[in-house]
Amino acid sequence: MIQEPIKLTSYSKGAGCGCKIAPNVLQEILQSSIPIFNQNNLLVGNDTNDDASVVDLGNGTAIISTTDFFMPIVDSPFDFGKIAAANSISDVYAMGGKPIMAIAILGWPIEKLSVSLAQEVLDGARTICNQVGISLSGGHSIDSAEPIFGLAVTGSISIKNLKKNNTAQLGDYLFITKPIGVGIMSTAQKRGVIQPHHEESMIHQMSKINFIGEQLGEISGVNAMTDITGFGLLGHLTEMAKESGLSAELYYSDIPLMEGIREYLAQRIIPDATYRNWNSYSKTTAFEKGVNVMEAFNILPDPQTNGGLLISVKESSIQQVVDLFKQNGLSDFIKPIGKIVTKSEKIIEVKN
Repeated sequence: MIQEPIKLTSYSKGAGCGCKIAPNVLQEILQSSIPIFNQNNLLVGNDTNDDASVVDLGNGTAIISTTDFFMPIVDSPFDFGKIAAANSISDVYAMGGKPIMAIAILGWPIEKLSVSLAQEVLDGARTICNQVGISLSGGHSIDSAEPIFGLAVTGSISIKNLKKNNTAQLGDYLFITKPIGVGIMSTAQKRGVIQPHHEESMIHQMSKINFIGEQLGEISGVNAMTDITGFGLLGHLTEMAKESGLSAELYYSDIPLMEGIREYLAQRIIPDATYRNWNSYSKTTAFEKGVNVMEAFNILPDPQTNGGLLISVKESSIQQVVDLFKQNGLSDFIKPIGKIVTKSEKIIEVKN
């Protein structure tokens, strides 16, 4: 008898970065009456919802520390490992840093899924770590009800190259490095309706490493940077603008989308996390007349897994960034998708 291949996504109620706790619920969880320890050399903590913590070593350099993990977003254990590893490492690149080591976080339902499948997950992660040039040097594992995997990653950076998510400046232009739509695609996959070439494109995008972040860190005119993950483009841009004390315009028609997205939207294929994200950010979002609000509602909060970088760039540095994009095979993303503007009642205004 030929055994049917294991579908990892059937063992998890969530998928990828769409597993994230809703933004408004997370804010409740983070509230505490216990005073925050005043660590003088802490350059980035959790007060601005940034991608990683950063500690000043006192010699012009800093250590970046981050962790990320989730339940399977694809059925292949090897691809799951690759995607989870690339997603975890991305947080270091989003700070402008260089990864230097990683350790694994593995939860595995031993009685439901074979040990060999967990080995494949780790091999996928090792493949990504090898591409980055770091060792997967340890970790921790538990027997859990659902499969969970990710990495804790350490990076280093010259402090002058450090990029935060709350340092955007008035007049900056916004760029991204990957198209939007992974959440919709992964939901189509889980429902068994995704076309093979779209599935291949989705896996390729989620496995793609955000190497360019380290190079962007060296450009002084890159004022702020973050990566787009579970809260969607809308959520992460809202955080960037709000924490910078400003607002932002989004040029909706210029936002790059994955091929086939509208085809799946027509079938009402929308991740549950999209609704949670929308409920958290809709009150601070306005739409210019003429924007397809229903479509935008489904796309802008779409949860991404190992999404692209969101970059806020000083106007005089745009050409430098465009040249770097071209050198890294990102010529499809050289058009800005928005602009940082004066703070107003709404944090984000979506324009045509």
